[in-house]
This record gives sequence, C-alpha cells and structure tokens, in this order.
Amino acid sequence: MTHATRLPGSWDFETDVVVVGYGYAGGIASLEAKDAGAEVLVLEKMAKPGGISICSGGGLRTASNRESAFAYLKATSGGMTPDQVLMAMAQGMTEVAAYMEELAKINGAEVGSIFYPGNYPFPGYKDLGFSMYRSIPGFDPLAYYPHVRGLRGGARNFKVVEDNVRRRGIQVFTKTAVKRLVIAPDRRVVGVLAERNGSVSYIKARRGVILCCGGFEADEDLKRQFWPGTGILSAAFRGNTGDGLRMAQDAGASLWHMWNFHGSYGLKHTDPNYPFGIRLIRLPDWVSGYPFPENMRMIWIVVDQSGRRYMNEYPPYAHDVGHRPMQVYDTESQSHPRIPSYLIFDEEGRKMYPVATPTFNDTEIFYQWSEDNLAEVASGILSRADTLEEMARKIEVSPARLEETIERWNRFCLKGNDEDFGRPRGSMVPIESPPFYFAPLWPVVSNTHGGPAHNEHWQVLDAFGEPIPGLYEAGELGGIFGFLYLAGGNLAECYIGGWTAGRHAAKNEPWRS
Repeated sequence: MTHATRLPGSWDFETDVVVVGYGYAGGIASLEAKDAGAEVLVLEKMAKPGGISICSGGGLRTASNRESAFAYLKATSGGMTPDQVLMAMAQGMTEVAAYMEELAKINGAEVGSIFYPGNYPFPGYKDLGFSMYRSIPGFDPLAYYPHVRGLRGGARNFKVVEDNVRRRGIQVFTKTAVKRLVIAPDRRVVGVLAERNGSVSYIKARRGVILCCGGFEADEDLKRQFWPGTGILSAAFRGNTGDGLRMAQDAGASLWHMWNFHGSYGLKHTDPNYPFGIRLIRLPDWVSGYPFPENMRMIWIVVDQSGRRYMNEYPPYAHDVGHRPMQVYDTESQSHPRIPSYLIFDEEGRKMYPVATPTFNDTEIFYQWSEDNLAEVASGILSRADTLEEMARKIEVSPARLEETIERWNRFCLKGNDEDFGRPRGSMVPIESPPFYFAPLWPVVSNTHGGPAHNEHWQVLDAFGEPIPGLYEAGELGGIFGFLYLAGGNLAECYIGGWTAGRHAAKNEPWRS
C-alpha cells in the first residue's frame, strides 16, 4: 500500500480537521480546532486513549517571561531547533498556567503552580516553574483508569483534557489505525486512510491533518537505525511505533535530532510477555550549583561487564541522560560492554524503598513492584548473593575486580567524596551488608525527541524548509528538545503545539476536490 497520489473516487467520511492520536497533544489540538469553528475527528489506534501522556507526572513547564524561557530553551536545544520555534514555545510557556485554569472549570480541578528551576543552570533557568492539576473532586485515577500506572498527575491531567473533549461533542474513534496520508497532486495533505474493525476508510480533511501519534520508542527497527545503543527498552506504551514519522516522511518531511531520546536505565521483567522495561524509582532531580538536598540517597551503584563503575549514577537529571554512558561501543571486543550493565545494592539498601516503579498504559498487563523488593527476588528480576564472590561468579566477572570496585566505593562513601565520577555526596550509600542484590541493567527510553521538523505554527516542513500544505504535528512527534530535556517540557509542548496546530489548521481555506 502506498500513499494516495491519486485521490479516491469517493470519501467514506469528511471533516475539517483530522487529529491522529489522542494523548494530551491530540486532545488539546482537537479542542482548539473545534473552538475555532472547525469540525474535528480524532482517530486513536489503541483501545484506550491517553498515549504515554497519561503515565507522566502531569506537570507542565511554565515561565515567568518569554525572554528567559527562550534563553533556556536555546541552550538546552543544542543549536538543533530554530529560534522562531523556540520563541513560540517560550511564549506558550508564559500562557500555560492560565490555559490550564480555563480547562479546569470543566470539573473543578485545582491547579497548582510552583517555582521550579530548570534542570541545568543555563540562562533563564531561575524563571521557570511547573503547573499541574493537584486534585479533581471525586476523581480516583486508579479507579477511573485501571489500565494505567504511573505518577498520578498524568491521569489527572488527561481527565481534564478528556472531559473538555467530551463536553464539546468532538467525535473520537478508538481502535482506528491511520495507515497513510492522502496527498493531492499539488502536495497538499487532504485526508487519511484509516483501518477500523478490519475495514479501510478514506477520510477527507478539508482543512488539515494534525499528527499527534507520538514517537517510535516501541519500534525496534527505527531504534536500531537511529540510536547508537542496543537493547533499549520502552518504558510505558506500545502504541508509539513511529506511524506519524513514517507518514510525514511519505509526504516529504525533513527530520531533526533523531538521535536524542528521554530516558534512563532500568530492569527487564523475567516474563517474556511483559512488554516494557521497568524504570528505577524516580529520585528527585537536582541542579548543579544548588546545594544537594537531604534525604536523596541512592542505594545502588552500576558496574559494567568487567565489574567496574563507569559513571555518576545520579547526574542532575538522571531520568533524561542516565542511559547515555551505557551506549559506548568497544571496537576491539566488537560489543557494547555496558549493555547490559549490573545494578548492585545491599540488604540495608533493600529495606529503604522499592527500587523500581513500573509505568504503563496498557489494557493487557498489570504489574506492581513490591514495597520491600522481595517479590522481585522471588521472581528472579533481582538476584541475591551471600558474598561478593558469589555475586561475581553469577554475573561472570572477576571476583577480585568486583571486590575492589565495592571496596573503593565504600571508601568514597566514608570520605563523602566520589573521586572517580563526582556523584553527589548526599546520595552516596555504602554497599557492605550482606546479602547483596543485583540485576542486569538496560537503557530505558521514556519517549523520543526526534521526528519531523516543524515551524512555529507546528506545520511539518519538507527537506527545503517549506511547510507541507495541510500537515501539522504536535506533542512528542518531532519534539523540540535537541540535546538536553527540560522536565515537564514535553507536556508543555503537547499543550502549546496542540493549541497552535489546532488553531492554525482551523483557519485554512477548505480543500475541495
């Protein structure tokens, strides 16, 4: 099947704007297109909406002024995103809190805003914050979305979006997979070809198509093609298989920062049918130059396949860049000697907190990590050894080398100074109380940043930087973050890109065949 360079003889459905994908971005895009006077149809291929958005913390990045936000975004994008796009994002960050207050009227949600500096001390980092829906009267996320596990804020956020979509009477088709864009001879995107219940339909989009169908963290082929590492596990959602990326490419889209993804490291379930990597517990972020907060102890260290530490396990934003040191390729051994690595902690660490937190939006699975980590020892996700020598034999490393690594780490803990990699003093926990616990450790992707390039209107651009008529994107697909991520930035981007694309598409002159 190829894209429809020839228009169909007839259309099965017609609307003004087709939104592909129903997470935060798709929901906001549909709201704004509808409020601008357009007829809207939302198509979601999964049985339940929410995407990976619903698994998130739910907090959106805000800014006290546009110039500070722009300065920060310019630094964190690493020169890979045009200024006009960053300025549109920065302006939107100053408007997010008020927009959320307006949406919250639908169900009485309480909006809370706090100061929260950027993850890195770039210019403007002190003028940033978070806004989130703190509570919704009568709403229990676990009861309302039993198929979702993650931070509760993501579910509250999606409930507000979903209630607004429902109130406006926007038509939503779930279990409807968009397969191709329909492209007119003049290159304008004028509709989609979708499959639902085994039948194929041509759906005309008189004013535009907005792709809000996420990234490609669940597509192994795309991950192999664009990322240097191997064995990178997806954290939360199997619906993001690069559909929007492929469709945009089919229409001639240019791509940007495909190498970059938001992620860390985590564990693999022993059940081969469990589809996700299990992220380690999210410890609080910290900012270089600020005092390291108390009570942020990390119970583990990470060693490679030779039994040596090779990184600071707790960088300022571990859940964004924790995976990066793992992707080294050794040309002598012709292998990735850090994939997998090994997570190691001791009995005292085991008692402190659950070491991992499964997140997912999936109707077919359920898994909850035990409070004391012992169920995972019983299931084999974690392994136990009475001595370091026994652990070394089980992970097939030199006992002397592993013992040297642990002894060196414990000396650093005693002195309060990681002389090798500079891990923050307040995070350091010795490994000295048997039994010892360990597990293979893998890179884990939370979401991708690369994808089709877009302009300040979130119009998808071709290889020469020209907008592809009738084609937009929003949210994770083609995210703006080219080098380092800003916590909460993707969710703000879902809102800002969604409202920008929705409003712009609704203003297009209707296409008539």
